[in-house]
Amino acid sequence: MKRIFKKVLRHFARPILKELGAVLESDSKNEVAAQKTLMQQYRLLASNGNEQLPSMKDVGFRKYSQFEEDGILLYIFSLISPINRICVEICAGNGRECNTANLIINHGWWGHLFDGNEQNVKFGKEFFSQNKDTFLYSPRFTHAWITSENVNDQIAKSGATGSIDLLSLDIDGMDYWIWKELTVINPQVVVCETHNLIPPNKALTVPYDPEFIFESENYRGASLAAMCKLGKEKGYRLVGTHRFGFNAFFIKNGIGEEFFPEVDVASCVQDPYSKIARNERWPQAKERNWQEV
Repeated sequence: MKRIFKKVLRHFARPILKELGAVLESDSKNEVAAQKTLMQQYRLLASNGNEQLPSMKDVGFRKYSQFEEDGILLYIFSLISPINRICVEICAGNGRECNTANLIINHGWWGHLFDGNEQNVKFGKEFFSQNKDTFLYSPRFTHAWITSENVNDQIAKSGATGSIDLLSLDIDGMDYWIWKELTVINPQVVVCETHNLIPPNKALTVPYDPEFIFESENYRGASLAAMCKLGKEKGYRLVGTHRFGFNAFFIKNGIGEEFFPEVDVASCVQDPYSKIARNERWPQAKERNWQEV
């Protein structure tokens, strides 16, 4: 009977996911219900064997995220139980387009957001205060230029300490150094931007500069190999990237390994976009002042 049930699941899983995905891309008032139904579908598939689960390349969608992080995070937290639904996002922009907004607005998460642009923070506070799902208790949105020296104090002042569910880090510069010094929170999942023009075998970052502002797309941030090396030092494993190869997802070791095994760096950057970046832009960038870590 179990074998028959698995065959039925396999037959119907993809059409269901496809239909739900279409609803998620719309502005339907049923969007939240569709997302929660999708979460239950993932859990049902997982209960009958990992071979039924889709890959991370098949679950991405965008509601508030810049790319497809909303769908990937929904998938991850369908299979990993949240601890307290607390998320921290460093460089959250205006809040309307960021990696935590979907979880905050549609799934009742508690957010601690930071951005160095005062207008972004002003817009973000207004955006969440006017949203029917967040106006009673909006995420804490702090205007701050985050550095290695102040990151722990700033997050603690916002009220986030200890074990949390998610850290999102995308500051176009000091990402490696900020994560390295971050100790005040212990996230289950980390999503961060990396620089996919750097070859996958090179662990490189821009040197630390608390005043760094990137002026070239070719010179900022850190390579995926560098962030993986740091992640391993902090007890995390790389479980995948979005389809463009530069936004990477890390999960704390010992959590969800049956669903999200470690993957190697090279396998994450074989997409056409990453290949073009390495072939066309790395020759222009490789002589810049990179620091090996």
